[in-house]
Amino acid sequence: MTSLSRKGRTRKGNWPLEAAMIVLAVLFFIPIYYLIVTTFKSPEQATLHPLSFPSSFGFAHYRDAWHAMDYPKVLGNTAIVAVSSVVGIILFSSMAAYSLARREHAVNRVIFFFFLAGMMVPFQMGLVSLFKLINSLGIMDTLLAVICVNIGGGVVLAIFLFKSFIETSVPLELEEAAFIDGASVQRTFWLIAFPLLTPVTATVAILSTLNVWNDFLNPLLFLQSRDNSLILLEVYRNIGQFSVDWTSLFPMLLLGVAPLMIFYLVMQKYIIKGVAAGALKG
Repeated sequence: MTSLSRKGRTRKGNWPLEAAMIVLAVLFFIPIYYLIVTTFKSPEQATLHPLSFPSSFGFAHYRDAWHAMDYPKVLGNTAIVAVSSVVGIILFSSMAAYSLARREHAVNRVIFFFFLAGMMVPFQMGLVSLFKLINSLGIMDTLLAVICVNIGGGVVLAIFLFKSFIETSVPLELEEAAFIDGASVQRTFWLIAFPLLTPVTATVAILSTLNVWNDFLNPLLFLQSRDNSLILLEVYRNIGQFSVDWTSLFPMLLLGVAPLMIFYLVMQKYIIKGVAAGALKG
């Protein structure tokens, strides 16, 4: 009875905090509510009654946005860029992190600090040089250009996460046993170490997908033709120069965000699992 009464008093004592959290949740939900209901309104209704329910629910705005964006094509291009970039980030950063974590050498520490410095230098400082490099390689206005830039910018954080996870959560004894059995370094990494990196791999995949999908600057710089356009570029190109029709813009935004929201809802538990397993330790 004593423990039950203590729990009851604890719950009663927490009601101000719970009420404050409910109020904050409602405040954060208002922009989402406004975004959704505006997609079903006419421009006049959206202007005169921004937070009211629409008089009717129709999907005409979504149909117009689908055709204006050429949604199937830009969704396919965005998916190609996202999947290729994330796979490249995972492969290159995991191999680099394994070498940096398992080789105790001063040169490796210098290289690791060099990667960490990349997290502190603003990406925009190298845009001019990066533009010239992509142009000299002859891959301007191709999806490959955006993929290469995404991989180069994404491996920095991924190497930090992979290295920390390998040092704290991958037993060195398993790799030593594989070496004794005659396995090479490459075979040991792919068959022993890499399968144990599943939690941090999921974390890197989620964070990288969010960054790549929401990236606007790189596609804007390196993609000119609409055949290679991505979702955010199409949203930008359908915005008026002097005025914005929000009832047309918001359906485009929802169509662009919907795949990412589904992906995040399915994979969000792996972020907590990866962090708890040691991805951010050290």
